[in-house]
Amino acid sequence: MNIGQAARQSGLSAKMIRYYESINLLKPAHRSDSGYRLYGADDLHTLGFIKRSRDLGFSLEEVGKLLELWQDRQRASADVKALARQHIEELNHKIRELGQLRDTLQDLVEHCQGDHRPDCPILKELASGSCCH
Repeated sequence: MNIGQAARQSGLSAKMIRYYESINLLKPAHRSDSGYRLYGADDLHTLGFIKRSRDLGFSLEEVGKLLELWQDRQRASADVKALARQHIEELNHKIRELGQLRDTLQDLVEHCQGDHRPDCPILKELASGSCCH
């Protein structure tokens, strides 16, 4: 199938497929006589793996490691589990940061009168440069 068909079936854009190929997450596609990229079932399976990994928030570097582990039939599942646990810790850190951002913004919103006057603590905080540190 061509890249457009692979994109539709994988749920990825053609641009992302070309990008994944350029950074070696996906092996280079076979080419038709006219130079068009051609993808097979194995490529679609790999694209699905990449998409699901990205949907779970894994970085491109982590996806590369996961792909290596997935393709290595001699791998230890402990290696996969360790990578997933590390990712969970990163997610938990981001969740804490987002919670702090939410709390700061919530506090600013509560202190804003939200009336016809121009005085606004939200804008003052943003202009002060001290927000969210």
